[in-house]
This record gives sequence, structure tokens and C-alpha cells, in this order.
Amino acid sequence: MSFGSARNALNQYSQNAVETAIESASPHRLIQMLMEGALGKIAAAKGFMERGEIRAKGEQVGSAISILEGLKTSLDHEKGGDIARNLEDLYVYMERRLIEANRENDPALLDEVSDLLREVKEAWDAIANHPAAQHTPAA
Repeated sequence: MSFGSARNALNQYSQNAVETAIESASPHRLIQMLMEGALGKIAAAKGFMERGEIRAKGEQVGSAISILEGLKTSLDHEKGGDIARNLEDLYVYMERRLIEANRENDPALLDEVSDLLREVKEAWDAIANHPAAQHTPAA
């Protein structure tokens, strides 16, 4: 088996594993997975930024912004009230900062967004054992 074939098989396996995890995840876990994905994309963007790989950096930043958009659309403003509004404002702020980081090639801005998102994720993770979190959509 050539390297290309092996890599293709590994990619297919990874994609299937992710799809299986998504299909079996609770709504709460799906939000955790989105946050983990965004943090991974931001970390990758920082690495590409540091190596001067502009196109790859932009793709990763764009993916992180798309994930933040997904997090915004998952908010339930009716049930979440002020928390949902505050999270939406924070996600919008993070998107703006990612755009600035990409435009200015500023890794400190990527770090700022990662730190903010990590704080939100830690709070989200802390409620993972709450019974309601396993069956209800995001705040």
C-alpha cells in the first residue's frame, strides 16, 4: 500500500469515526465537540501563521469562524435569556478578533480568542454531568 493510499484510508477512517461520534452524541456533547474543533482550528492557524503559510492559516481561521457561527445558531434565546445574548455577543467578538488576527498576522489575537473560548468551554464542561444537559439544546 502506498503512502497516499494509506493516508486516504486513514482520512476515511477518521471521518467515519467523527461521523459516528456526532450521530451518537447528546446535544450537550455536540456543543463540546464544536468548541474543541474551534480550539483546534485556532491552534492550527497559529502554527500556520508562525510558519508563514498564509493560505492554510486563512483556511483554519475561516473554519474557526464557521464553527463559532454554528455555536451562535445553537443558542436558544428563549430559554437562555441573558446568558444566550451574552454568549452571542462573545461569539461575535471572537469572530471579529479572528478576522483581525488573520488580517494582521497577530498570534496574540488568536491566543485571546482561544483563552476566551476555553473559558466558555470549561463552564460548559462543568455542567456536563447535569441531567438536563444530556437532553436539552444549548443555552
